[in-house]
Amino acid sequence: MAKITLQGNTINTNADILKTGIDAPEFTLVDSDLKDISLSTFNEKYKILNIVPSLDTPVCAKSTKIFNEKASSLSDTVILTISADLPFAMKRFCSSEKLNDVVPLSMMRSRNFAKDYGVLLVDGPLKGITARAVIVIDKNNKVIYSQLVQEITEEPNYDDALNCIT
Repeated sequence: MAKITLQGNTINTNADILKTGIDAPEFTLVDSDLKDISLSTFNEKYKILNIVPSLDTPVCAKSTKIFNEKASSLSDTVILTISADLPFAMKRFCSSEKLNDVVPLSMMRSRNFAKDYGVLLVDGPLKGITARAVIVIDKNNKVIYSQLVQEITEEPNYDDALNCIT
């Protein structure tokens, strides 16, 4: 269990975030066409997991826009924005913001991803959705970077996440 804060108030995740060097657990999430998408869908690519509580918040929206902007220059890399939002809302957000270089994925059908990756909030007002985190997975599905953002209302460290694959 990791401790983070929401506007200075301590909240907890279900476990510690994945550590570098381990194999990333397989997952199944839902894309904007309601299709199941797994980690293996993106084999042979670097994967940046931009894990956010909800795209309906300013910091989550901003981090998705920044990663989208940076993604266009990365070869062999996919940026997955993962949240508890419904696929329809994620698709609408990406469409209205003209975000074409991120793949929005929803935990609509299961919270197993959040549990397996150590980012499920287990208490506080956001209980049941994810903490803010970034996990980078290499082409062989090894975790090469992870950051659990300590204050959920703050942005992740974009440069550190991007520098591990460039």
